[in-house]
Amino acid sequence: MPLIRSRRDQDLPAITSIYAHHVLQSTGTFETEVPSVADKTSRRADVLSRGLPYLVAEHDGAIAGFAYGNWFKPRLAYRYSVEDSIYLAPNLHRMGLGRAFLAELLARCEAVGIRKMMAVIGDSANAGLVGVHLALGFEQVGKIEACGWKFGAWRDIVIMQKTLGLCDTQPPTPLTPDMPVA
Repeated sequence: MPLIRSRRDQDLPAITSIYAHHVLQSTGTFETEVPSVADKTSRRADVLSRGLPYLVAEHDGAIAGFAYGNWFKPRLAYRYSVEDSIYLAPNLHRMGLGRAFLAELLARCEAVGIRKMMAVIGDSANAGLVGVHLALGFEQVGKIEACGWKFGAWRDIVIMQKTLGLCDTQPPTPLTPDMPVA
């Protein structure tokens, strides 16, 4: 099984390359322009500034994929709810890596105080990613039909959620020391 670890600065070119494949070849993301390494560096900094995990997997000495959780929405009230993102190198699907990534991401998000994880899965035909989320206890809570246009067709999104830790049974604690709870 690949090694899952926190990202390093030197991982960014590989992360950008893996993501570029998904932008250009899949409906897992509705992004249509490949971001630069500088763009991916900025996005990673945003995740890390919130005290959230950003992971990579190594397989045979190379970066095999990346995963992270970021606020579901940018407003401060959403800081205890994250949306997951998982991207694998194209030759490493159906090897259990997505499930291992999601399990590790769930554990790390819960450890830093996240109470709810959402998945917004591009293309309702993405049975593999929907299945991985179902296998790890997510429930499907919605589908928005024909909301994205990619590769000459309208695409749906599937919305899933999973409760973490104490969820709404107690008030939260700050995710980072300088972040207010109220």
